[in-house]
Amino acid sequence: MIGKARRGTRVASQRVRLGDREFATLGVKRPVFGDLYHYFMTVSWPRLFATLAVFFVGFDLLFGWLYDLVPGCIANLSPPGFLGAFFFSVETLATVGYGDMHPTSVYGHTVATIEVFAALTTLTLITGIMFARFSRPRARFLFARNAVVRPIDGQPTLMFRAANARHNVIQEASAQLRMLRDEVTVEGFRIRRILDLPLVRAQHPVFVLGWNIMHVIDAASPLWGATAESLRASQASFILSLSGIDETTGHLLIGRAQYPSAAIHWNRAFIDILEEGEDGVMQVDYRKFHDVVPLATEPGRPSDTEPPR
Repeated sequence: MIGKARRGTRVASQRVRLGDREFATLGVKRPVFGDLYHYFMTVSWPRLFATLAVFFVGFDLLFGWLYDLVPGCIANLSPPGFLGAFFFSVETLATVGYGDMHPTSVYGHTVATIEVFAALTTLTLITGIMFARFSRPRARFLFARNAVVRPIDGQPTLMFRAANARHNVIQEASAQLRMLRDEVTVEGFRIRRILDLPLVRAQHPVFVLGWNIMHVIDAASPLWGATAESLRASQASFILSLSGIDETTGHLLIGRAQYPSAAIHWNRAFIDILEEGEDGVMQVDYRKFHDVVPLATEPGRPSDTEPPR
């Protein structure tokens, strides 16, 4: 049940955006150091490199300070003092080994041994994180920003448009469509329901160019009798999920798009993106991929890039 957040109490909060709605979670701390793998896998690339740079400098400052605690433990220290100890720590961490500066005492060798062990462990972990980020499969599914409701074979039909931006084969692609909306039960309990919307065709054997994903609004549909106003009043939104196996890499690809009720255009149609060029080659114009037009101006020819229903 949706209630009012208490005011005047300062607690840890985190912003979470779901489609066009934003939420603030209260009372749940985000343990960055307790979940470093998830942090490094989800943080942006600039922030990742900034974090690694800060760690690198902090690591060398720490061991430089340890070397500087006992003057004379490093031979040929240049420049003298803490700065030279810092640069020696950098060379030890990177296992550069220029040959001029080296430990001369048991203390120096001990600190260097600890630093080399910590450096090897840390560099191994960083290498694993970088490999995991680069090797993580990413779908290049293109979802139209809008959806339309239009008649198909005499039935009002909710239609979404998706495409494979890589233009390679996605095998056994599947689609799932779900609607989220606010409802009130007979007891007066307000709840946000998740409703499955069955599709005319939920699988695509060879997803290469485009795919019209359709849900028929009949008497069995949760959208039966719905209007643009009723969807807006219930704060309805739609989640379209696509998945399939990339034929090139064998990875499972997953993509998702969320549509608020304002993105559903009634009595509209997608502009056909398939046309024949002057050389006779069929052209798919993705510049018009997101465009919709009133039904009265819709071209009469269906798009050949879409699979049969």
